[in-house]
Amino acid sequence: MKKLLTGNEAIALGAIEAGVVYAGAYPGTPSTEILEILGSHPRSEIIAEWAPNEKVALESAIGASVAGGRALAAMKHVGVNAAADPLLSFAYSGSNGGLVLVSADDPGLHSSQNEQDNRHYARLAKLPMMEPADSQEAKDMVRAALELSEKYQRPVLLRTTTRINHSKSVVDSGEKIRPPKRPYERQPRFNLVPAVSKQLHVDLEARMLELAAHSEESPLNFIEWHDRKIGVVAAGAAYQYAREVFGEKASYCKIGFSYPLPLKKIRGFAEQVETLYVIEELDPFMEEQIKAAGIKCLGKDLIPICDELAPSVVAKALLGVEPEMVKLEVQAAPRPPTLCAGCPHRGFFYQAGKLKDVVLTSDIGCYGLGGSPPLNAKDTCICMGAASSLGHGAQKTFDFFGEKKRVVANMGDSTFFHTGLLGLMQTVYNNSPVVTCILDNRTTGMTGHQENPGSGFTLQGDQAPVLEIEPLVRALGVRHVKVVNPLDQKAMKEALEWALAITDAPSVIITRWPCVLKRLSRADREEFGDYFHRCEVDTPACVGCRTCVRTGCPALRFDKAAKKTRIEPSQCVGCEICLQVCPKSAIRAVKKGGN
Repeated sequence: MKKLLTGNEAIALGAIEAGVVYAGAYPGTPSTEILEILGSHPRSEIIAEWAPNEKVALESAIGASVAGGRALAAMKHVGVNAAADPLLSFAYSGSNGGLVLVSADDPGLHSSQNEQDNRHYARLAKLPMMEPADSQEAKDMVRAALELSEKYQRPVLLRTTTRINHSKSVVDSGEKIRPPKRPYERQPRFNLVPAVSKQLHVDLEARMLELAAHSEESPLNFIEWHDRKIGVVAAGAAYQYAREVFGEKASYCKIGFSYPLPLKKIRGFAEQVETLYVIEELDPFMEEQIKAAGIKCLGKDLIPICDELAPSVVAKALLGVEPEMVKLEVQAAPRPPTLCAGCPHRGFFYQAGKLKDVVLTSDIGCYGLGGSPPLNAKDTCICMGAASSLGHGAQKTFDFFGEKKRVVANMGDSTFFHTGLLGLMQTVYNNSPVVTCILDNRTTGMTGHQENPGSGFTLQGDQAPVLEIEPLVRALGVRHVKVVNPLDQKAMKEALEWALAITDAPSVIITRWPCVLKRLSRADREEFGDYFHRCEVDTPACVGCRTCVRTGCPALRFDKAAKKTRIEPSQCVGCEICLQVCPKSAIRAVKKGGN
């Protein structure tokens, strides 16, 4: 049966068809949907789980592989950094049941804090790697990778990019298989003490030579002969861009099994074309290896090393022209990313932005938007879970030099469970007066409301114990803890003042209110009630001071001609922050069923 699928949907289908029994992930764009789709399948077919972070997800998949089942772990590119420790070690011990790690890279930084090229992990960890160029290949390569993993006893890296993950193409679905579980045997290779690892490194290098020979014969690497004046070596989305630019005016060495590279095949191809281009996004990963093999080619001396490619970028770089494209004239005002109307984080950032001599260290997530105008509250965003530990180092340094600055760190609930807990532990152990604010919106918000250890449910819908943040924080040794509703501006202001008055120990503020877009559970309704309503402006009383507009709520509109604020009723949910900050009491709440 033919289906139109995104790359993520195709990878999930490939996992089901190939008999994967365990899949783990931490949500992160552009990889999130893989596990969401697998989680929709019955537990009798596959075990699909969200993990607290990517390291745990991969370690759980490794456990499934060691036990003899086929396993898959999925994460965005920066998540592989968190999972690198078990990844590089498991490359030594090797797999039992097949194991595939999906690394979803993000050229163009559509939803990421960096643009790293994770193909380097294949070379660093000495792992075989595959790169699909469309959804059909994404599905097929899952099975091919699992079979390769079992044949050579090595985990396989399946590297995708945002365009592959989210673009759709036609896929032929196949039959489902359920390979028998491979027997588990206690083996020295799974016990990585130095004496064992020393021998395994030798074995790893031998396996890489075998994999290099396999790459030369792999059907995933093939040549398409057309005009031989131009030859193109490309993989993944870059292959599609090259085809759009050159069509049959060039021949192609299409790379699907991209590490180890099939250098003999590429050399034979290069000898039969006049000019060889290596077209790839981000780093010259293939180009450097090809040139090191003594094969003359052109690549990053012409093609940009930053940002994602596109047919127009390739055509301009290599041909000096831009292809004709249909241009749509869109009349729309530029709109920077902003917190949603009713977002509970707005209440925190509105008050935090008023603090003097305070550095606010933050994390990646919805709260990453707290640094945008008009809130202008956030100073840093480095990586998942870094807010408290980065804040700790900054606070210790300010104190060392006698600089009267305080650090307020903030992160979300899912980020706290991810690695933020360890940063908070650092402030407790080394006793710095960092104020850590955990913004608990009862879900993993930025990536689309996935469950986490504090939500009470698993990915596949089972009820789970709720890991409450307050007792966990107290168990870490934090003596000063306060829980507030961030929409209550008086309480939020007082909580920050309370915490900043503590100068000899770390403190924690937990803001607890659901994401405005979250589908409320029964427990949510019992705790928070049915709180949705709306606010409206008493126009005659409005003096046009714009204090409410400075909260950054997208439901607020300022009429420059009338010099009045109005509230868009279709967006307002009645969080009442604008009502609380209005100096003229010109905003009132309109409850359901009337005033």
